[in-house]
Amino acid sequence: MEATGVYYESLAWYLFQNQFSVIVVLPNKAKYYLKSLGFKSKNDKIDAKGLAYMAIQQNLKLWKPFSESIYQLRHLTRLHQQLQESRTIFRNQLHAYDSGHMQSDVVQSTLQGLISELDTKIKEVNEAVEEALKADPALWEKVQKINTVKGLGLTSIATIIAETNGFELFNSLAQVVSYAGYDVSENQSGSRTGNQRISKKGNSRIRRILFLPAFSVVRYNLKPFSDLYERVYERSRLKMKAYVAVQRKLLILVYTLWKRNEEYDPGKYLKKIDILITSR
Repeated sequence: MEATGVYYESLAWYLFQNQFSVIVVLPNKAKYYLKSLGFKSKNDKIDAKGLAYMAIQQNLKLWKPFSESIYQLRHLTRLHQQLQESRTIFRNQLHAYDSGHMQSDVVQSTLQGLISELDTKIKEVNEAVEEALKADPALWEKVQKINTVKGLGLTSIATIIAETNGFELFNSLAQVVSYAGYDVSENQSGSRTGNQRISKKGNSRIRRILFLPAFSVVRYNLKPFSDLYERVYERSRLKMKAYVAVQRKLLILVYTLWKRNEEYDPGKYLKKIDILITSR
């Protein structure tokens, strides 16, 4: 079946609990596979046939449900991002309103009240995230070790873990990078070479949660992230491209620490991760 938001989960859970082999694929993967088979139309019958062919012809991994702790974290971290986005919208509206010529006390106080309420709810969700992590001793132990990376907060780490199901189905750095949409998309044909950029065909929530940590580690000149930022910026003269490179490196570091169940040691991981990044 296709991973259609959260709507596939009830059926997948039912089949899994009744000893069926369940395979869940991303909609984009199913879409391009159908095109490769020559299907030009799209309907339920064609989609079912395409998924059946895919299951027969490809060595796809079986689906495994999230643990209760991971499900709880996913609900909380997604709510946290939604609240943060709403807060940003109201702050921008308030800033634009305050800059206008005519103003209304009702509008201004309403926007300020909404922002204050969201601040309270965001704090409550952050506390709930920490409680959910502590409720699972094994999970909390691993997260604490990753939290030794300065600039990565508990909520950021929890989001990455929740969106990847604790990296359960990932066997390589390349898979993790691709899942988050940090893999490089090329546009080359013959002698013509187009621009290279990240595909962004992956989990946008991971990219969104790593946005601020990347700024933090660069701002406070934390190595090796600040060095990577400088190298990419000097080469491209694009700040956002350099920050994206830092985000990617942070994700790789989280994956490595999680898989090895180790704390962050800059001297140990600096050279090793640089080699892994440049080789992929």
